[in-house]
Amino acid sequence: MFLIIFIVSLFAIVFLVPSLLFAVVWVIGRLCRYKIRYRPYLFSSLVLAVLLIVLMGWGYYYRLSFYNINKVEFSHKDVPAGFDGYRIVHISDLHLDGWKGHEEKLARILCEIDSLQPDVVCFTGDLVSLSPDELTPFLGCLSRIEAKDGVFSVLGNHDYFPYRRNISDEEREERVRRLSAMQRDSLGWHLLLNENVKLRRGGDSISVMGCENQSVGFHSVVKRGDLMKTMEGADAKMKILMTHDPTQWRKEVVGKTDIQLTLSGHTHALQMRVLGFTPSKWFYPECDGLYEEGKQSLYVNIGLGGTLPMRLGATPEITLITLHHQGN
Repeated sequence: MFLIIFIVSLFAIVFLVPSLLFAVVWVIGRLCRYKIRYRPYLFSSLVLAVLLIVLMGWGYYYRLSFYNINKVEFSHKDVPAGFDGYRIVHISDLHLDGWKGHEEKLARILCEIDSLQPDVVCFTGDLVSLSPDELTPFLGCLSRIEAKDGVFSVLGNHDYFPYRRNISDEEREERVRRLSAMQRDSLGWHLLLNENVKLRRGGDSISVMGCENQSVGFHSVVKRGDLMKTMEGADAKMKILMTHDPTQWRKEVVGKTDIQLTLSGHTHALQMRVLGFTPSKWFYPECDGLYEEGKQSLYVNIGLGGTLPMRLGATPEITLITLHHQGN
């Protein structure tokens, strides 16, 4: 329904803008006793409609065929010496319904993860869009993702199925349980639901924390996160938080905790970036890439999938974050 409304709205805008312009010019022409012909404006509408169709076709091809490996060097005094050079692969927002029929393409993209030799893989939510059944055709390729310390994940807003209005709350919770069990049992991922784990290298350690979805900004449909519970027992000096919605960073993390690095997704950069600008900035102050405030940082991954079947410039991404111990 959202997709239909989006496409219809785009075409309506394409046709209405020239017509509204014609109406304004026609009124001015009448006042000046000058006849204004509609044909050039109709022609403009048709040209814009054709351009829109071409752009949407290119966006569909672009979404499936291109991706970036973005490399980030993260230096901090709290990174233990034993974790200097530690490699984190960060992925997000697969929205597997959008890859239906293109399983091999997604499998080839995910093969890149192995080539990056990650120490850990962090997935920051929205594995599916509307149903846990979307995961079934992809169990093979996703279960082959490997890292020395494993794959850790959290749930995104779509993974709680808030957009299925025709099911009861009990059925919705059952779907969440099914999806969670599939991640843990079929994929072998470590799903963190307001929990944390400690990763060790010799005598050094870091805490990896996973908070349930906590949307506190523009799109606040799911609020399940409990940051205090997530942090309980996380006593390593270096802390990494996985949380789907980046608005939690500004609202609950910065200046209120000692979490040095937060990993998020959710925004997709609105699946549009032109000359470095994304309209996602109108809705999310932190929407794409690395942000720093004081000694705390946030990385927003714009995802490999999407809720719309096209991307224009907002290239799907895999992020490689390398930790570095920063000497005093």
